[in-house]
Amino acid sequence: ELTATVKQNADNADQANRLVLDAAGGAAQGGDVVGRVVTTMADIDTSSQKIAEIIGVIDGIAFQTNILALNAAVEAARAGEQGPGFAVVASEVRTLAQRSAGAAKEIKHLIQDSVTRIGNGAALASEAGSTMQQVVSSVQRVTDIMSEVTSASREQAAGITQVNQTVTQMDESTQQNAALVEEATAAARAMEDQAAQLVDAVAVFRLEQQDQLNTLLANACHAYT
Repeated sequence: ELTATVKQNADNADQANRLVLDAAGGAAQGGDVVGRVVTTMADIDTSSQKIAEIIGVIDGIAFQTNILALNAAVEAARAGEQGPGFAVVASEVRTLAQRSAGAAKEIKHLIQDSVTRIGNGAALASEAGSTMQQVVSSVQRVTDIMSEVTSASREQAAGITQVNQTVTQMDESTQQNAALVEEATAAARAMEDQAAQLVDAVAVFRLEQQDQLNTLLANACHAYT
């Protein structure tokens, strides 16, 4: 039962190690993705700032065009008969300049709002990148720990296997010793039987010798009388 438990623990450790390795790979990929997002957000932030600068240039051009249109209207008033037609053109130019300035201002506000949001997004992405790096580091530490646990479980399983082999050898030796004891017991019993037979044989021999001695004594006494 202990061997099965240790083997199951080793298998579970191997499976957990594989899962942790997969998680480490996923975390590393996530870290790379977040890193690319941070880089992309930084590029978008830079591009947005450049667009804001361009909108500022357009706004300046519209402002200068409006001033030129005002000057053209003043000059048209001095131009006499040809002045009214020129004044209409100058008025249209001024109207377009004002509309351009208004549109540029709206775009500028939108761009500024976008730049602010992009900056916030870049900050969040950077924070997410830092957090992901911490996650990757933590997963890597867990991976190292699980690798050590897996190695320890394998060594434990190998040790239990060696213990089982030793116990098996001891059991075989015990069985062999039991067989030897049985053989020795049988031999002792055989020797005991042989000893009993020898004692009986010696007793018979002594009786025969005693009978012969008694006969000789009786014959001697009879001859003497």
